Amino acid sequence: MAARPTGRALRRAALPLAVLGALLSPAGPTTPAVSADQAGPSYVALGDSYSSGTGTRSYVADGTDCLRSTRAYPSLLAARRGYSLNLRACSGAVVADVTAAQLGALSASTAYVTISVGGNDAGFADVLTTCATPWWMASCTKAVDGARSFINTTLPGRLSTLYSQIRTRAPQARVVVAGYPRIFGDEDCNALTFFSASERAQLNATADLLNQRLREQAAARGFGFADPTSRFVGHAVCADTEWLNGLSYPVVESYHPNVPGHAQGYLPAVEAQVPAGTARPTGERRVPAAEIARSQRPYADLDAGIEPAVVHAPDLDSRRARRAADRAGVDIERWRARQQR
Repeated sequence: MAARPTGRALRRAALPLAVLGALLSPAGPTTPAVSADQAGPSYVALGDSYSSGTGTRSYVADGTDCLRSTRAYPSLLAARRGYSLNLRACSGAVVADVTAAQLGALSASTAYVTISVGGNDAGFADVLTTCATPWWMASCTKAVDGARSFINTTLPGRLSTLYSQIRTRAPQARVVVAGYPRIFGDEDCNALTFFSASERAQLNATADLLNQRLREQAAARGFGFADPTSRFVGHAVCADTEWLNGLSYPVVESYHPNVPGHAQGYLPAVEAQVPAGTARPTGERRVPAAEIARSQRPYADLDAGIEPAVVHAPDLDSRRARRAADRAGVDIERWRARQQR
């Protein structure tokens, strides 16, 4: 999996001067104030789409494309524990985005932090897109091997630096790193994707490797690690009870935890890593959308440079597909007919 396009850095350079000033400030943008009667222990949720709630199909209107949801595990955790939530996680975020746009939400008074990041750095969406194509169009093994190399050689250093910055900004916080589930089970039931059994096994093994590196870096900083792997067993894509979306419409929903995935998969895994403390539950099932939107609108300019990472279905009618078929000696129409049997 290749690193994110350099266009991201160019877009960030074009941010308004006021936003650049906030980025250059040692503390970053300040966390919106919460009234004394509302404030519980401060909880900041950092990271990517697996923490923002992408895949739940219900999003907060906060003026961004971050796809934040009241059904995401941070919202559920905050409501259960009575925490004051700042949901900074944003769909598409890589380590550099967390550093530039999210760390400013942390402070010496932050009590709890959760974070999921690393999948996009390793090219999560691009590798799935490659592996979803038929064998004669692209090499899934080559894409996976590139991702594994990145995870082993480059990602640990990025995570180490990021986790060090989190500890510096939130010295008293209990920090929990959330891992990623295995996406696939025993079959690929989506009509427009072509994941073989071998490819599904390679992708699941890569998720395990990513979790191993995340766990190691979390342990090095004294952070907790919430591994969702076991909880999602039997609930992968195409399972009778899916907790992960397969190829979906709109496509941005694809290969992300759905509502049960957050409530029954991620929430128990993360909550087990957070001491009960003295916080009192709010009585709500999740943090209200209006509250999340109000807390996130001040960050909209910072979030504008983050683009959701999207998996694309293969287009077998494209010129590229037909050329690949010709090179491999594949008759596309006959091949399609066999796939539909």
